Amino acid sequence: MYGRGTPCGYPGRASRWSHFVHGSRGTPCGQSTKSIRIGSILAILLVLVCLVPISIARPAGAIFSTSNPIKHIVIMVKENRSFDDLFGTFPGANGATTYKDPHGKIHPLNHQPDRLFSDIAHDHPAFLNAYDHGKMDGFSKIVGAIQYINGKKVDEADSQFYQSDIPNYWQYAQTFALPDNFFYAVRSDSFPNHLFTIAGEDDDVAGLPSSNQGLNIRWGCDAPKASRVKEIHPNGKVSHVFPCFSDFQTMGDLLSANNISWKYYAPGQDQNGYQYSTYDAIKDIRETQQWKQHVFDYTLFAKDAAAGKLPTVSWLVQPDAISDHPGASMCAGENWTVSQINAIMQNSALWQSTAILLTWDDFGGVYDHVVPPVGPNKYLEYGFRAPLILISPYTKPHYIDHTQYTFPSMLKFVETVLHLPSLGGLDKSANDLVHAFNFNQKPLSPLILKQRTCPKSSDGPVAHFLDQS
Repeated sequence: MYGRGTPCGYPGRASRWSHFVHGSRGTPCGQSTKSIRIGSILAILLVLVCLVPISIARPAGAIFSTSNPIKHIVIMVKENRSFDDLFGTFPGANGATTYKDPHGKIHPLNHQPDRLFSDIAHDHPAFLNAYDHGKMDGFSKIVGAIQYINGKKVDEADSQFYQSDIPNYWQYAQTFALPDNFFYAVRSDSFPNHLFTIAGEDDDVAGLPSSNQGLNIRWGCDAPKASRVKEIHPNGKVSHVFPCFSDFQTMGDLLSANNISWKYYAPGQDQNGYQYSTYDAIKDIRETQQWKQHVFDYTLFAKDAAAGKLPTVSWLVQPDAISDHPGASMCAGENWTVSQINAIMQNSALWQSTAILLTWDDFGGVYDHVVPPVGPNKYLEYGFRAPLILISPYTKPHYIDHTQYTFPSMLKFVETVLHLPSLGGLDKSANDLVHAFNFNQKPLSPLILKQRTCPKSSDGPVAHFLDQS
């Protein structure tokens, strides 16, 4: 204990205390008893001061100063894309430009148009088809995979965008940080993965809420009374429950308990996109005053950003037409995303203290080549890779992060940056994204981007969605 790190260069523990307390050996000649006593007290105080740093506890896993500059965290959740779909051709990233069909033959991935004729199935059965016991060769078997594009049959499940199709998303990824090993929490579609953007667990939810009237856009506590959502538990048992949960804590609960401000920006009740307003499924928020205190219309986000009124943590979801959902225009969705990020970057004080986590909510039925890891619930965890772009003055510039992350890593990032305890779910064991940040670097400049002129094919209503997610 007192070897290499001995405070202030004093000798070993026993001799040091004997010297200071008794004041005998080594006492300078001619010193009075009073001066010896005062000197001894001062020396003891000096030793205690030097010892204090050794006894200070440091937060487990903390790798940066408590004075980190992040004061605002924004989690933007868009719709239905895989990593290879958006960034399979990204230089230096673990991407793919080819796929294997069910017969074992290798083909180039098709070039995906700005919008598809229709949605591609992406529920739990669709995942199992595509996954094919880890062979990753069944995407073409998914319902909706084969579509007519310009009069020709095309396998759109095995397709991808190029840089020229989504240049602004690429600019963000090239300028800031792009993790290429970030996995969806659940092997299914929107609802369960959205739950993992606000909580460390989802009660083993495995799909979308539905009733005897089919699907609707109320996916929570205000859903029709007959609504049920399927759950697949770690022991393989299946249950069906009403989609209003009270048995697990959310990040909103944790933030409120610690007097930290937060807002969830989403379309209002029964508006298109309301299904993505995930706190609707949390009983102690949806059925209390917290709903009015924390859930706001998505159109207010940019206004709050421009005015410097964003809370410490915010989530942002949007209507289908600007969500990047297959069947909607990717260009229109990208333009809207740029407008929201520009609102942050054009407020210099806000930009200097913000981290933006831009991601998509499920694989959308579109190809990815990486076999996902198996989580605690082997029936549901984890899904295919998700795109994630980390945008902040403090991300490592031009950085591709190969660390393995999952959706709960976003929650772990919030916990780490704000020094909060774990929610105790999958966030507890997740890596926290801070590897992609350098909080001591010279802050990166804002990247103000221009919206693009979209292809004519982008015009018109959103194409048919197979499952409204």
